[in-house]
Amino acid sequence: MPDKIKVKIFTTPTCPWCKLTKDYLTKNKIEFENIDVTTDQKSVSEMIERSGEMAVPQLWIGDEVVVGFDHKRIGELLNIKDK
Repeated sequence: MPDKIKVKIFTTPTCPWCKLTKDYLTKNKIEFENIDVTTDQKSVSEMIERSGEMAVPQLWIGDEVVVGFDHKRIGELLNIKDK
């Protein structure tokens, strides 16, 4: 059985797209590590270095980076079948 894909999501507490993205992952039973960029400056630096973007939500799905709530791309990477 393959290892689970590790999912990290970088968010802020006031971002509505961040909430939608986390709700989408939760609804589809995808475990993720939430990183609040308002309280974790080290992670902000890592996020910008890896993606070149400051925008949230930002997801790291395995080796892939998805910026924004691109549910089609997120679904493809996590094999989520939208109903």
